[in-house]
Amino acid sequence: MSLKTIFENPKLTLVQIINMSVGFFGIQFGWDLQRANMGRIYENLGANPDQVPLLFLAAPLTGLLVQPIIGYLSDHTWHPKWGRRRPYFMIGAIVSSIALIFMPHSSVLWMAAGLLWVLDVFGNIAMEPFRAFVTDKLPDSQVNRGFIMQSMMIGLGGSVASALPWLMNNVFHLQNTAAKGSIPENVRFSFYIGAFFFFAAVLWTVFTTKEYPPQEEDSSKKNTNGFSDGVNEIFSALRNMPKRMQIVSLVQFFTWPGLFLMWFYYTTAVAVNVFGGKDAADPIYAQGADFGSLTLAYYSVITFLFALVLPKIADALGRKTTHAICLICGAIGLISVAWVHDKNMLYLCMTGVGIAWASILSMPYAMLSGSLPKDKIGIYMGIFNFFIVLPEIIASLGFGWLMRNVLNNDRLLAVQLGGGLMILAAIICYLFIREPKKSDDVLTAKLGVEENRSV
Repeated sequence: MSLKTIFENPKLTLVQIINMSVGFFGIQFGWDLQRANMGRIYENLGANPDQVPLLFLAAPLTGLLVQPIIGYLSDHTWHPKWGRRRPYFMIGAIVSSIALIFMPHSSVLWMAAGLLWVLDVFGNIAMEPFRAFVTDKLPDSQVNRGFIMQSMMIGLGGSVASALPWLMNNVFHLQNTAAKGSIPENVRFSFYIGAFFFFAAVLWTVFTTKEYPPQEEDSSKKNTNGFSDGVNEIFSALRNMPKRMQIVSLVQFFTWPGLFLMWFYYTTAVAVNVFGGKDAADPIYAQGADFGSLTLAYYSVITFLFALVLPKIADALGRKTTHAICLICGAIGLISVAWVHDKNMLYLCMTGVGIAWASILSMPYAMLSGSLPKDKIGIYMGIFNFFIVLPEIIASLGFGWLMRNVLNNDRLLAVQLGGGLMILAAIICYLFIREPKKSDDVLTAKLGVEENRSV
């Protein structure tokens, strides 16, 4: 019997892959609600543009610790009924949904920032094991499709969530303006709906998907020896990162600032620079912010649609070339926002961002899947998150000064700078990542080898 026969997971049907991915629809619903609206909420509560990055700081600082710890714990968890990853899905969904309900009742900045911290922490607790879940459940031949199905769910959830404030105002006629110190009615009801979908979607995955019990030699079946043992294992994994993971992590490090700067400033940039609004109390500003959220919903639709063809493109061109091209599309989309005079041209800009987002949500994880030890997938996915969180921490700490002293609080320049960093990420991806042989990838992952032969 071959090693592949011994260790390879059985193939799943399309329905089974959908069921295990539905939870990501809800998780992304929560993420996109806060990404599209937190800058607006902060400004409604009196924040200046240069203060916005700092108000996002607590969440990534906590995520830096939470992700590897949750990865370690989920690697070492097994319950006959609830499995390995699903308990974390459930806990994260319950607390995140509560935070979404309370968020639009924030009356001061510290309250909104605190609830964002809670939302991000428990959103990460729900999300981080989902990445490991794909590798747990799927054979190598279906890994691309597993991560891309997550991308489709993320695109679908994000499109609905980002469009909600516009829909609440234009379809259900809820107020989109509010006095300083309060949250508009259309945003408030959007968060209520988000709480429902976050919880319901995660519940769907929890109750429709089963997990494989650990093998006898799987470390998840062994008892942990306390906190210090977990810390030592996390630092050991960090020191011994596979070479390919090091390069993919560097790509992530330069990719995500572009996304963070877009989420920090895009919606308010549309309100001020494209629509000509003055401040959060101005009806023109409110119309612009709602329209900005609508175009963010559009890029999520593009993500969903592009994910349908992304597996074939990746199979034909390879994962690294596909990812580099998609990042360039996203960079062009972000940079071109500053040249828009007709608001409808923003849809064209967001087409590029949607293409990039589909790849960002799948290709880096697919490139990693064959290079990680099977019994430490959770830990390594948590460590991989460092290179998403660290750019956000750097942006939160340093970008306020840059906005005040260099960019003159120009939100559009901030969005363009993010596009430039995405170009750098594409160059690193194309030049320094080598596509491994598939057979080497499978053996490396299944045998738990710490170091992959290919970068």
